[in-house]
Amino acid sequence: MGGDKFTAIWVSHTSISDFLKCPRAYYLKNVYKDPKTGHKIQLMAPPLALGQAVHEVIESLSVLPVQQRFSESLIEKFERVWQKVSGKKGGFANPEVEYTYKERGKGMLRRVMKNPGPLLRLAVKIKEDLPHFWLSEESNIILCGKIDWLEYFPETDSVHIIDFKTSKQEEDAGSLQLAIYHLLVHHCQNRKVDKASYWYVDLRDELDEKVLPSLEESRAIILDIAKKIKTARQLNVFKCPHKDGCYACRPMESILRGEAEFVGVNDFRQDIYIANQHVAVQEETSIVL
Repeated sequence: MGGDKFTAIWVSHTSISDFLKCPRAYYLKNVYKDPKTGHKIQLMAPPLALGQAVHEVIESLSVLPVQQRFSESLIEKFERVWQKVSGKKGGFANPEVEYTYKERGKGMLRRVMKNPGPLLRLAVKIKEDLPHFWLSEESNIILCGKIDWLEYFPETDSVHIIDFKTSKQEEDAGSLQLAIYHLLVHHCQNRKVDKASYWYVDLRDELDEKVLPSLEESRAIILDIAKKIKTARQLNVFKCPHKDGCYACRPMESILRGEAEFVGVNDFRQDIYIANQHVAVQEETSIVL
């Protein structure tokens, strides 16, 4: 018997990371809905706003023919995209803070324009808006996620997974991101995956190639975590491992306590909040789209 997409548990790199950091944070970010609006909630902060804007500009190139990708300045595109996160919408406390982050974003895009590398070569675009596949039909679990860039190698009819990083911090060695992306690309398009790389666009001109995780081992690890998420949802038990909360759940709890400011609703029908100045916010981290 096949699984049911409407009742399935959908997991992604972001939601799995949330759960591994703190089940309570996972609940607040992925399950909880404000009873007044029926919307999920998101706490916006400058690093998140910066990552979203830079990613949107770079990812927009993948749908263009190679010869058209840099026909318009990425800085001009960035100026338009930035309007979505300008001011309180991006969690900026004042114009000076916003200016610093905006200039940092421009610096990343200037680096890309000066050193376009794979962005000037052929790319594959997965047709689905949200690539996904059945991680386990028996357990009714779907793995989903968006891949930043798939470089195409015509000589081998294969692809190269590229993930853009906007953080100054490098991805943790224990991260499951490439394992998840390898599975998604393997199942959501027909070409073999030859390699995978991170591009720290705030740090370096070149890509950092990584070892491709084993598909079989990755699936086993991720399915095990996904089953734990499913059990937590079935039992409705999402406890923070720390008595007084942790860095992952405390910022989200501030929304429920009325200590954060509502600034609007985003394109995904999430209620967006920003932390008041006395509320501690999560440390900067790279953004996964």
